[in-house]
Amino acid sequence: MGPRLTIGDFSRLTHLSVKTLRHYHQVGLLEPCSVDPHTGYRFYDLEQIPSAQVIRRLRDLEMPVADVRAVLAAPEVAMRNSLIAAHLDSLEAELARTRQAVDTLRDLLRRPDTAFTVEHRTVAPAPAAAIQQTVDREDVLTWWQGALGELHATVRAQGLTPAGPAGGLYESDVYLHDRGRVTVFVPVEGTPREVGRVVGLVVPAAELAIAYHRGSLDDVDLTYGTLGAYVTGHEIGVDGPLREYYVRGADDTRDTAEWRTEIGWPVFRADAG
Repeated sequence: MGPRLTIGDFSRLTHLSVKTLRHYHQVGLLEPCSVDPHTGYRFYDLEQIPSAQVIRRLRDLEMPVADVRAVLAAPEVAMRNSLIAAHLDSLEAELARTRQAVDTLRDLLRRPDTAFTVEHRTVAPAPAAAIQQTVDREDVLTWWQGALGELHATVRAQGLTPAGPAGGLYESDVYLHDRGRVTVFVPVEGTPREVGRVVGLVVPAAELAIAYHRGSLDDVDLTYGTLGAYVTGHEIGVDGPLREYYVRGADDTRDTAEWRTEIGWPVFRADAG
């Protein structure tokens, strides 16, 4: 057995603070080689330095203690590397989300103060193929992508002719309570057969205030905010699901800069007699 190192010496050798070493002992991540039963002093040996160095780097990468423990306990190099690679993938995904949020914020700060055009439109009832489900708000985008892809595939497989752009209906509970009814639909000529999640329905008529959103839907809340302020300011809003029409979207192009979405807010007709 090599020389025993006090916790202070081991701290200097590994650049882990005494407080951190005590915590790692308590959680079973890096236990001393011995503890004096009378004084409670902790002692380490030289062979523990490499483990301490690995722990320090993994914790610098914000790997949870339980995952670090699993890495150190892995019986094979391949398993250890797989655990580390999974954490790195998670970090890269989080970094991508952070970069996207930063870019969106910068775009918002640079957003020009341009005129905002709102169109008032009467929408007639429309037969459609649709998928409906109650969805958690945080899952809406993923659900929307899958449902829309399934709809387009079903419409093509049944030989139906689209009668307009795909759209979506979003009940108020999605925004008020983070969970609510969502419907995506494709207006069609003819009657779709029920297959899987796809059903036939009639998209109801509505009076809408329409605003146009260009590009990715990541910042669609900006258009919603401006349109909602317009509707509220003019005191014309009525209850009903918010509506979107995907005039040009993922089924047309992978370039999100080319996407065009119409946002519809239910209103009453100011000229109704």
